[in-house]
Amino acid sequence: MNGQIMGSDEAYNFVFKVVLIGESGVGKSNLLSRFTKNEFNHDTRTTIGVEFSTRTVQLNTFTIKAQIWDTAGLERYRAITSAYYRGAVGALLVYDITKHLTYESVERWLKELYEHADPHIVVMLVGNKTDLESERSVPTEEAKDFAEKKGILFLETSALNSSNVEEAFNSVLTEIHKKVSSKEVVRGSINAVTLNGSKEETTEESKPCCRNI
Repeated sequence: MNGQIMGSDEAYNFVFKVVLIGESGVGKSNLLSRFTKNEFNHDTRTTIGVEFSTRTVQLNTFTIKAQIWDTAGLERYRAITSAYYRGAVGALLVYDITKHLTYESVERWLKELYEHADPHIVVMLVGNKTDLESERSVPTEEAKDFAEKKGILFLETSALNSSNVEEAFNSVLTEIHKKVSSKEVVRGSINAVTLNGSKEETTEESKPCCRNI
C-alpha cells in the first residue's frame, strides 16, 4: 500500500553539489542550516569533519536537489582536500563583514577552489553577518568590486535573521542550471554526487576491481 508514495520526495531532475568555503567562524554552518532546515544555532563551537545537507528546490519547471557541503572546521587545519571539491558545480565563498581578515583570505580560497574544482564552477562571494552592521569592517562596494573583477556573483547575507540566504543559494543554483542547460558544465560531474549507491556493491568486488593493469 505504501509503495506508491515511496521515493516521491526523491523525484528531481538534477543533483547539484555546492560547497561552502571560507575562514572558520564566518557562519558557513549557519548559512547551511538556515537554508536547508531554517535553523540558526547560537552555539559557536566548531564541529570537525565534513558534513552536508540537502534541500530540494523548484526552479522554473525543474526540480533541483541541492547538496550543500560544509567544511565543518577543517579549514582551520588547512586539511580540505581535493575530494571535498570533487563534483562541485557551485561554491559560496563566505567572509564575515565585521572581520576584515576573513575577507583578506578570500583570494587564497578562490585560488584553491579553481585549482581543485570544475573550471566552470559557479562561485558567489558572500559577506555574512549583516545583522552586525554597526561593527562592519568590509565595505560593501569593496567586496562587490572584487567580485566583479573576478567574474563571480556577490551578495551580503545574515544567517541570523535570514536576510538574503534564500536569494544567495537560489542565485547560485539558477546560474548552475543555466550552465548545465548550455552544456558548459559537464553533466558527468553533476551525476557523480548522487551518493545513493549501496555499500554492498563495494565489499565483495573491491579487491579485483583495479588489478587488471
